[in-house]
Amino acid sequence: MSASATAVTRSSNTSFYYSFSLLPKHKREAIHAVYAFCRYTDDIVDEGPDEHRSVVLLRRWRIELGRALHGTSSYALLNQLSAVAHRFKIPVHYFYQLIQGMEMDLVKKRYRTFGELREYCTLVASSVGLMCREIFGYRTESTRDYAINLGIALQLTNILRDIRDDARKGRIYIPQEDLTRFGVTEDDILQGRYSPQFVDLMRFECERASGYFDIARDALKDEDKYYFFAARVMWSIYAHTLQRIKRSEYRVFERRIGIPTYLKLLITLRYWLSHRLKYS
Repeated sequence: MSASATAVTRSSNTSFYYSFSLLPKHKREAIHAVYAFCRYTDDIVDEGPDEHRSVVLLRRWRIELGRALHGTSSYALLNQLSAVAHRFKIPVHYFYQLIQGMEMDLVKKRYRTFGELREYCTLVASSVGLMCREIFGYRTESTRDYAINLGIALQLTNILRDIRDDARKGRIYIPQEDLTRFGVTEDDILQGRYSPQFVDLMRFECERASGYFDIARDALKDEDKYYFFAARVMWSIYAHTLQRIKRSEYRVFERRIGIPTYLKLLITLRYWLSHRLKYS
């Protein structure tokens, strides 16, 4: 595995890097390849010169993925990903699901119901969790429920954290049915208006995300916690992020709310020490 995939993960300062830094080398490198694939796919959508060009580039990326999985691509990263998929027996449809979810960002700027949003979260986030599940290893099938629901929880947290940035791109992920229910307009979101109605809306959305964190946690059996150490770190980092959004009184229009690097490191260290004490 080349250092490029690891470099992508490290340079992004993502929670992925801290969560997976203590995995065995072969699993860590595999996770980095998966993350680099996800990041590159996301960049095609978010950093393309225009939507038409992004559609073309994403279509080409899909074709090259197929070439890598069935032979050789001109993209080294996709060849690395193919090797990972074969080594860990990752079903290839997870990779295509991720691309499908990213394609939605090019054609869909609004979500009428939470059901529509949940489908999007499943494609762009749960698919990644299901890829990682094969790399971690597991004993029980309930780890599938863990991966799916944690993916939804993480993506909902990202959406709530990034409302301001997404609005600047013309995107509103919060379901229209929820906006109507709480008396918040699309223009309120696009203009960043903070109001009692917006606070009520955000409180509701945060509780929904918290529910998915709880569902994921309850799905992970004791016999799988050893294998899912890194995913549990991710659970904790994002759950802390969600709590910070709540403690800020949902002032997500003022700044991007996250947790500092030192706290990510402390969370990782705490889980690692607990892991070592229990399984050494």
